[in-house]
Amino acid sequence: MSAPRDFAELFGTSASWLQGEGPHADMVLSTRIRLARNLREVPFTHRARDEQLHGVLASVASATQASKTLAGGLLLKMQEVTPIERQVLVERHLVSHELGDGARPRGIYVAPDDRVSIMVNEEDHLRLQAMTPGFQLAEAWSLADAADDDLDRSLDYAFSDEIGYLTACPTNAGTGLRASVLIHLPALVLLEEIQRVLKSIMQVNLNVRGLYGEHSEIMGNLFQISNQTTLGCSERESIEKLDRVTKNIVEHEERARERMVRDARTQLEDKVWRAYGTLRYCRSIQAKEVINLCSAVRLGVAMGLAGLPPLRVVNELLVLTQPAHLQRQAGVEMTPPERNVHRAQVVRERLEAAERAPRPGKS
Repeated sequence: MSAPRDFAELFGTSASWLQGEGPHADMVLSTRIRLARNLREVPFTHRARDEQLHGVLASVASATQASKTLAGGLLLKMQEVTPIERQVLVERHLVSHELGDGARPRGIYVAPDDRVSIMVNEEDHLRLQAMTPGFQLAEAWSLADAADDDLDRSLDYAFSDEIGYLTACPTNAGTGLRASVLIHLPALVLLEEIQRVLKSIMQVNLNVRGLYGEHSEIMGNLFQISNQTTLGCSERESIEKLDRVTKNIVEHEERARERMVRDARTQLEDKVWRAYGTLRYCRSIQAKEVINLCSAVRLGVAMGLAGLPPLRVVNELLVLTQPAHLQRQAGVEMTPPERNVHRAQVVRERLEAAERAPRPGKS
Protein backbone atom coordinates (compact mmCIF):
# COMPACT_ATOMS: atom_id res chain seq x y z
CA MET A 1 0.00 0.00 0.00
CA SER A 2 1.15 3.59 -0.55
CA ALA A 3 1.81 5.70 2.53
CA PRO A 4 -0.99 8.01 3.72
CA ARG A 5 -0.08 11.66 3.17
CA ASP A 6 -2.27 13.11 5.92
CA PHE A 7 -4.81 12.15 8.57
CA ALA A 8 -7.69 12.12 6.07
CA GLU A 9 -5.94 9.50 3.93
CA LEU A 10 -5.07 7.43 6.99
CA PHE A 11 -8.70 7.62 8.13
CA GLY A 12 -9.91 6.56 4.70
CA THR A 13 -7.99 3.27 4.73
CA SER A 14 -8.77 0.18 6.80
CA ALA A 15 -6.14 -0.98 9.28
CA SER A 16 -4.39 -4.11 8.01
CA TRP A 17 -4.87 -5.95 11.33
CA LEU A 18 -8.65 -5.93 10.75
CA GLN A 19 -8.47 -7.85 7.46
CA GLY A 20 -9.52 -11.23 8.89
CA GLU A 21 -6.51 -12.97 7.34
CA GLY A 22 -3.63 -15.07 8.63
CA PRO A 23 -3.45 -18.27 10.72
CA HIS A 24 -6.40 -18.86 13.07
CA ALA A 25 -8.00 -15.58 11.92
CA ASP A 26 -11.43 -16.85 13.01
CA MET A 27 -10.11 -16.81 16.58
CA VAL A 28 -7.09 -14.45 16.73
CA LEU A 29 -7.91 -10.97 15.41
CA SER A 30 -4.39 -9.61 15.64
CA THR A 31 -0.86 -10.13 16.90
CA ARG A 32 1.24 -7.26 18.21
CA ILE A 33 4.88 -6.79 19.14
CA ARG A 34 5.74 -3.58 21.00
CA LEU A 35 9.25 -2.39 21.88
CA ALA A 36 9.91 0.34 24.46
CA ARG A 37 12.98 2.48 23.80
CA ASN A 38 14.42 5.73 25.21
CA LEU A 39 17.14 8.10 24.04
CA ARG A 40 20.33 8.39 26.04
CA GLU A 41 20.97 11.82 27.62
CA VAL A 42 17.26 12.78 27.45
CA PRO A 43 15.11 12.56 30.62
CA PHE A 44 12.17 10.16 30.50
CA THR A 45 9.02 11.73 29.04
CA HIS A 46 7.37 12.55 32.38
CA ARG A 47 10.51 14.44 33.51
CA ALA A 48 11.53 16.03 30.21
CA ARG A 49 10.87 19.65 29.30
CA ASP A 50 8.70 20.38 26.27
CA GLU A 51 11.68 21.54 24.22
CA GLN A 52 13.41 18.22 24.91
CA LEU A 53 10.30 16.33 23.76
CA HIS A 54 10.25 18.42 20.58
CA GLY A 55 13.84 17.31 20.10
CA VAL A 56 12.85 13.65 20.48
CA LEU A 57 10.14 14.10 17.86
CA ALA A 58 12.66 15.66 15.47
CA SER A 59 15.20 12.89 16.11
CA VAL A 60 12.65 10.14 15.47
CA ALA A 61 11.41 11.87 12.30
CA SER A 62 14.98 12.08 11.00
CA ALA A 63 15.74 8.45 11.92
CA THR A 64 12.66 7.13 10.14
CA GLN A 65 13.62 8.88 6.92
CA ALA A 66 17.07 7.29 7.09
CA SER A 67 15.48 3.85 7.50
CA LYS A 68 14.93 1.41 4.63
CA THR A 69 11.85 -0.08 6.29
CA LEU A 70 10.24 3.11 7.65
CA ALA A 71 11.02 5.99 5.25
CA GLY A 72 8.12 7.76 3.56
CA GLY A 73 5.51 7.29 6.26
CA LEU A 74 3.26 9.80 8.05
CA LEU A 75 4.16 11.68 11.25
CA LEU A 76 1.18 13.12 13.13
CA LYS A 77 1.85 15.49 16.03
CA MET A 78 -0.80 15.17 18.74
CA GLN A 79 -0.95 18.92 19.34
CA GLU A 80 -1.79 19.49 15.66
CA VAL A 81 -4.76 17.12 15.34
CA THR A 82 -8.24 17.55 16.81
CA PRO A 83 -9.43 15.73 19.96
CA ILE A 84 -11.73 13.54 17.82
CA GLU A 85 -8.85 12.67 15.49
CA ARG A 86 -6.68 11.74 18.46
CA GLN A 87 -9.45 9.47 19.73
CA VAL A 88 -9.71 7.87 16.26
CA LEU A 89 -6.05 6.88 16.63
CA VAL A 90 -6.84 5.34 20.04
CA GLU A 91 -9.77 3.39 18.58
CA ARG A 92 -7.50 2.05 15.82
CA HIS A 93 -5.00 0.81 18.42
CA LEU A 94 -2.35 3.12 16.97
CA VAL A 95 -1.93 5.20 20.13
CA SER A 96 -2.67 4.79 23.82
CA HIS A 97 -5.13 6.90 25.81
CA GLU A 98 -2.13 8.63 27.42
CA LEU A 99 -0.63 9.62 24.08
CA GLY A 100 -4.04 10.70 22.81
CA ASP A 101 -4.51 13.46 25.38
CA GLY A 102 -2.61 15.95 23.19
CA ALA A 103 -1.30 17.89 26.18
CA ARG A 104 2.43 17.65 25.40
CA PRO A 105 4.70 17.37 22.34
CA ARG A 106 3.83 13.84 21.30
CA GLY A 107 3.26 12.05 18.02
CA ILE A 108 2.60 8.89 16.07
CA TYR A 109 4.61 7.79 13.06
CA VAL A 110 2.86 5.35 10.70
CA ALA A 111 5.17 3.55 8.27
CA PRO A 112 4.20 3.05 4.60
CA ASP A 113 3.44 -0.53 5.57
CA ASP A 114 0.85 0.41 8.20
CA ARG A 115 1.66 -2.72 10.17
CA VAL A 116 4.53 -0.79 11.78
CA SER A 117 4.10 2.43 13.78
CA ILE A 118 5.89 4.38 16.51
CA MET A 119 4.33 6.24 19.43
CA VAL A 120 6.67 9.13 20.29
CA ASN A 121 6.88 10.56 23.83
CA GLU A 122 4.32 8.32 25.46
CA GLU A 123 5.58 6.81 28.75
CA ASP A 124 8.83 6.09 26.88
CA HIS A 125 10.39 8.15 24.09
CA LEU A 126 9.57 5.45 21.54
CA ARG A 127 6.97 2.69 21.60
CA LEU A 128 7.58 0.87 18.32
CA GLN A 129 4.82 -1.58 17.43
CA ALA A 130 4.16 -4.08 14.67
CA MET A 131 0.65 -5.49 14.20
CA THR A 132 -0.40 -8.34 11.94
CA PRO A 133 -3.79 -9.93 11.27
CA GLY A 134 -4.31 -13.42 12.68
CA PHE A 135 -1.85 -15.38 14.81
CA GLN A 136 1.55 -14.35 13.43
CA LEU A 137 4.01 -13.82 16.27
CA ALA A 138 7.10 -14.61 14.18
CA GLU A 139 6.01 -12.23 11.40
CA ALA A 140 5.21 -9.41 13.84
CA TRP A 141 8.55 -9.90 15.62
CA SER A 142 10.40 -9.85 12.29
CA LEU A 143 8.77 -6.52 11.35
CA ALA A 144 9.45 -4.92 14.74
CA ASP A 145 13.01 -6.22 14.96
CA ALA A 146 13.94 -4.94 11.48
CA ALA A 147 12.49 -1.48 12.21
CA ASP A 148 14.25 -1.39 15.61
CA ASP A 149 17.60 -2.29 14.01
CA ASP A 150 17.14 0.49 11.45
CA LEU A 151 16.36 3.10 14.12
CA ASP A 152 19.26 1.92 16.26
CA ARG A 153 21.67 3.01 13.51
CA SER A 154 20.48 6.63 13.84
CA LEU A 155 19.38 6.92 17.46
CA ASP A 156 21.44 6.52 20.64
CA TYR A 157 19.28 4.25 22.82
CA ALA A 158 19.52 4.27 26.61
CA PHE A 159 21.01 0.82 27.25
CA SER A 160 22.79 -0.89 30.12
CA ASP A 161 25.00 -3.95 29.67
CA GLU A 162 23.71 -5.22 33.02
CA ILE A 163 19.99 -4.47 32.68
CA GLY A 164 19.28 -4.05 28.97
CA TYR A 165 17.07 -1.28 27.59
CA LEU A 166 16.23 1.35 30.19
CA THR A 167 12.58 2.35 30.47
CA ALA A 168 10.46 4.80 32.45
CA CYS A 169 8.65 1.95 34.20
CA PRO A 170 10.84 -0.84 35.66
CA THR A 171 8.35 -3.48 34.47
CA ASN A 172 9.42 -2.77 30.86
CA ALA A 173 13.20 -2.72 31.46
CA GLY A 174 15.39 -5.38 29.88
CA THR A 175 14.07 -6.34 26.48
CA GLY A 176 11.39 -3.63 26.51
CA LEU A 177 9.22 -6.15 24.67
CA ARG A 178 5.49 -6.69 24.99
CA ALA A 179 4.07 -9.40 22.76
CA SER A 180 0.30 -9.80 22.66
CA VAL A 181 -2.54 -11.51 20.85
CA LEU A 182 -6.14 -10.28 20.64
CA ILE A 183 -8.14 -13.49 20.80
CA HIS A 184 -11.88 -14.25 20.53
CA LEU A 185 -13.08 -16.95 22.96
CA PRO A 186 -16.90 -17.08 22.81
CA ALA A 187 -17.28 -20.85 23.28
CA LEU A 188 -15.18 -20.94 26.44
CA VAL A 189 -17.26 -18.06 27.81
CA LEU A 190 -20.60 -19.66 26.88
CA LEU A 191 -19.57 -23.01 28.41
CA GLU A 192 -18.36 -21.17 31.56
CA GLU A 193 -14.84 -22.55 31.20
CA ILE A 194 -13.15 -19.18 30.65
CA GLN A 195 -12.22 -18.49 34.28
CA ARG A 196 -10.27 -21.74 34.53
CA VAL A 197 -8.41 -20.89 31.31
CA LEU A 198 -7.69 -17.30 32.40
CA LYS A 199 -6.42 -18.54 35.78
CA SER A 200 -3.98 -20.90 34.06
CA ILE A 201 -2.77 -18.02 31.85
CA MET A 202 -2.02 -15.79 34.82
CA GLN A 203 -0.29 -18.65 36.67
CA VAL A 204 2.41 -18.65 33.98
CA ASN A 205 2.94 -14.88 34.34
CA LEU A 206 0.97 -13.71 31.32
CA ASN A 207 -1.41 -10.73 31.47
CA VAL A 208 -5.06 -10.76 30.40
CA ARG A 209 -6.69 -7.45 29.42
CA GLY A 210 -9.64 -6.13 27.43
CA LEU A 211 -9.99 -4.95 23.84
CA TYR A 212 -8.17 -1.66 24.49
CA GLY A 213 -5.41 -3.02 26.72
CA GLU A 214 -4.62 -1.99 30.28
CA HIS A 215 -7.61 -1.00 32.45
CA SER A 216 -10.06 -1.66 29.59
CA GLU A 217 -13.23 -3.68 29.94
CA ILE A 218 -13.62 -7.22 28.55
CA MET A 219 -16.23 -6.94 25.77
CA GLY A 220 -17.36 -9.22 22.97
CA ASN A 221 -15.48 -12.20 24.44
CA LEU A 222 -12.25 -10.54 23.24
CA PHE A 223 -9.16 -10.95 25.40
CA GLN A 224 -5.70 -9.42 24.99
CA ILE A 225 -3.04 -11.83 26.28
CA SER A 226 0.54 -10.61 26.68
CA ASN A 227 3.85 -11.38 28.36
CA GLN A 228 4.51 -9.85 31.75
CA THR A 229 8.28 -10.28 32.19
CA THR A 230 10.85 -8.24 30.27
CA LEU A 231 13.85 -8.52 32.59
CA GLY A 232 15.94 -11.67 32.79
CA CYS A 233 14.53 -13.38 29.71
CA SER A 234 15.24 -12.94 26.01
CA GLU A 235 12.84 -11.73 23.34
CA ARG A 236 12.77 -15.25 21.90
CA GLU A 237 11.84 -16.78 25.27
CA SER A 238 8.99 -14.31 25.78
CA ILE A 239 7.62 -14.86 22.28
CA GLU A 240 7.93 -18.65 22.42
CA LYS A 241 6.09 -18.73 25.76
CA LEU A 242 3.21 -16.64 24.42
CA ASP A 243 3.17 -18.79 21.28
CA ARG A 244 2.89 -22.02 23.33
CA VAL A 245 0.15 -20.69 25.60
CA THR A 246 -1.86 -19.18 22.72
CA LYS A 247 -1.76 -22.46 20.78
CA ASN A 248 -3.03 -24.22 23.90
CA ILE A 249 -5.88 -21.70 24.28
CA VAL A 250 -6.77 -22.07 20.58
CA GLU A 251 -7.06 -25.84 21.07
CA HIS A 252 -9.31 -25.36 24.14
CA GLU A 253 -11.56 -22.96 22.20
CA GLU A 254 -11.69 -25.27 19.17
CA ARG A 255 -12.79 -28.20 21.33
CA ALA A 256 -15.38 -26.02 23.08
CA ARG A 257 -16.78 -24.91 19.70
CA GLU A 258 -16.96 -28.52 18.50
CA ARG A 259 -18.89 -29.53 21.64
CA MET A 260 -21.32 -26.64 21.22
CA VAL A 261 -21.96 -27.46 17.56
CA ARG A 262 -22.45 -31.12 18.42
CA ASP A 263 -24.67 -30.67 21.46
CA ALA A 264 -26.52 -27.38 20.86
CA ARG A 265 -26.25 -26.46 17.18
CA THR A 266 -29.82 -25.13 16.87
CA GLN A 267 -29.48 -22.89 19.92
CA LEU A 268 -26.09 -21.68 18.67
CA GLU A 269 -27.41 -20.85 15.21
CA ASP A 270 -30.37 -19.08 16.81
CA LYS A 271 -27.97 -16.93 18.86
CA VAL A 272 -25.92 -16.09 15.75
CA TRP A 273 -28.87 -15.17 13.53
CA ARG A 274 -30.60 -13.14 16.25
CA ALA A 275 -27.38 -11.14 16.63
CA TYR A 276 -27.06 -10.65 12.88
CA GLY A 277 -30.72 -9.67 12.57
CA THR A 278 -30.33 -7.03 15.30
CA LEU A 279 -27.25 -5.58 13.59
CA ARG A 280 -28.78 -5.72 10.12
CA TYR A 281 -32.04 -3.94 11.01
CA CYS A 282 -31.31 -1.86 14.14
CA ARG A 283 -32.25 1.82 14.19
CA SER A 284 -30.35 2.83 17.35
CA ILE A 285 -27.50 0.90 18.95
CA GLN A 286 -24.68 1.49 21.45
CA ALA A 287 -21.02 0.75 20.72
CA LYS A 288 -20.76 -1.95 23.39
CA GLU A 289 -23.81 -3.74 21.98
CA VAL A 290 -22.25 -3.78 18.50
CA ILE A 291 -19.12 -5.41 19.91
CA ASN A 292 -21.12 -8.06 21.78
CA LEU A 293 -23.35 -8.84 18.78
CA CYS A 294 -20.34 -9.00 16.44
CA SER A 295 -18.90 -11.63 18.78
CA ALA A 296 -21.84 -13.94 18.01
CA VAL A 297 -21.64 -13.20 14.28
CA ARG A 298 -17.88 -13.94 14.24
CA LEU A 299 -18.64 -17.32 15.78
CA GLY A 300 -21.22 -17.96 13.07
CA VAL A 301 -18.70 -17.07 10.35
CA ALA A 302 -16.21 -19.50 11.92
CA MET A 303 -18.93 -22.20 11.87
CA GLY A 304 -19.31 -21.64 8.14
CA LEU A 305 -22.93 -20.45 8.25
CA ALA A 306 -23.89 -19.29 4.76
CA GLY A 307 -25.12 -15.71 4.31
CA LEU A 308 -22.99 -14.01 6.94
CA PRO A 309 -20.50 -11.25 6.07
CA PRO A 310 -16.74 -11.96 5.77
CA LEU A 311 -14.59 -11.73 8.89
CA ARG A 312 -13.07 -8.50 7.58
CA VAL A 313 -16.45 -6.74 7.61
CA VAL A 314 -17.25 -7.95 11.14
CA ASN A 315 -13.80 -6.92 12.40
CA GLU A 316 -14.06 -3.47 10.83
CA LEU A 317 -17.39 -2.85 12.56
CA LEU A 318 -15.62 -3.20 15.92
CA VAL A 319 -13.62 -0.05 15.08
CA LEU A 320 -15.76 1.94 12.63
CA THR A 321 -18.67 2.10 15.10
CA GLN A 322 -16.62 3.61 17.92
CA PRO A 323 -17.61 7.20 18.89
CA ALA A 324 -14.69 9.10 17.34
CA HIS A 325 -14.83 7.19 14.05
CA LEU A 326 -18.55 7.93 13.72
CA GLN A 327 -18.10 11.65 14.38
CA ARG A 328 -15.05 12.01 12.12
CA GLN A 329 -16.88 10.22 9.32
CA ALA A 330 -19.99 12.38 9.77
CA GLY A 331 -17.92 15.57 10.10
CA VAL A 332 -19.83 16.74 13.17
CA GLU A 333 -19.80 16.18 16.92
CA MET A 334 -22.79 14.20 18.19
CA THR A 335 -24.54 13.51 21.47
CA PRO A 336 -24.62 9.84 22.58
CA PRO A 337 -28.24 9.36 21.36
CA GLU A 338 -27.32 10.89 17.97
CA ARG A 339 -24.30 8.58 17.77
CA ASN A 340 -26.50 5.57 18.49
CA VAL A 341 -28.76 6.41 15.54
CA HIS A 342 -25.85 7.14 13.20
CA ARG A 343 -24.04 3.98 14.37
CA ALA A 344 -27.08 1.88 13.46
CA GLN A 345 -27.12 3.43 9.98
CA VAL A 346 -23.40 2.69 9.47
CA VAL A 347 -23.87 -0.94 10.57
CA ARG A 348 -26.89 -1.45 8.31
CA GLU A 349 -25.13 0.05 5.29
CA ARG A 350 -21.96 -2.01 5.83
CA LEU A 351 -23.88 -5.26 6.19
CA GLU A 352 -26.14 -4.49 3.22
CA ALA A 353 -23.07 -3.80 1.07
CA ALA A 354 -21.54 -7.10 2.21
CA GLU A 355 -24.74 -8.93 1.23
CA ARG A 356 -24.62 -7.40 -2.26
CA ALA A 357 -20.92 -8.09 -2.79
CA PRO A 358 -20.11 -11.15 -4.98
CA ARG A 359 -19.04 -14.17 -2.98
CA PRO A 360 -15.96 -16.25 -3.91
CA GLY A 361 -16.90 -18.95 -6.37
CA LYS A 362 -20.18 -17.26 -7.32
CA SER A 363 -20.85 -15.14 -10.38
